[in-house]
Amino acid sequence: MGKCNVCGNEYDKSFVIEKAGNSYEFDCFECAIHAMAPVCTHCGVKVLGHGHESDSGIFCSAFCASKKGVHELQDRV
Repeated sequence: MGKCNVCGNEYDKSFVIEKAGNSYEFDCFECAIHAMAPVCTHCGVKVLGHGHESDSGIFCSAFCASKKGVHELQDRV
């Protein structure tokens, strides 16, 4: 039975995610997101999916990127 790295719950259906040579065990996707998802440089929301990236950081939207001075990104083309 695995133990979640975030909440400590011992669960028979836990799963492991490997990233950059490190292993992390979770009991649910919510804990995995909490621990591993990047955070928008402007608003602090967890970024699920690809997000918008620039040298200034990762953003949840082109709007947030523009608030940090990154105007090249677009939500729609």
